[in-house]
Amino acid sequence: MKNEKFSTDEYNALDEVARGIKGRPSACVGRNTKRLSGLKMLSIARSGAITLTDKGREALFLRRCIMALRALTENQAVTLDADVALFLGKKSHIEQVEGGFAITEKGRASLADIEAQGI
Repeated sequence: MKNEKFSTDEYNALDEVARGIKGRPSACVGRNTKRLSGLKMLSIARSGAITLTDKGREALFLRRCIMALRALTENQAVTLDADVALFLGKKSHIEQVEGGFAITEKGRASLADIEAQGI
C-alpha cells in the first residue's frame, strides 16, 4: 500500500462510500470506482451496492493519522480523534502535554519521510 498514491478526489470517493451511499452514487464515486475497486479499496456487489473494504478503511485511517501529524506541527492545541491519538501514541509519534499533544522526534522523522515520498 505504500506505493499507492491517491488523489484528493479518490480519498473523497472513499470517504463518501464510508459514510454510506443512499441511492445513486455521486460523480466523484463514479469517476473513481474502477481504479479503487481494482486496488481492492472498494467492493461492488452484484446488486450494484458499493462498500468499503478493510483495505479502504485502513487507507482512510492512515490519511487521518497523517493529517493529524501535519496539524500538530502547526498547532499543539488541535483536537485529535480518540482512535488516531491512541494509534499515534502507541507508535510514539505523539506525546501528551499540557493543553493537548506534541509531535515527537520519531513523529517528525516519519512525517518528513511521508513528505519526501509525496504522500
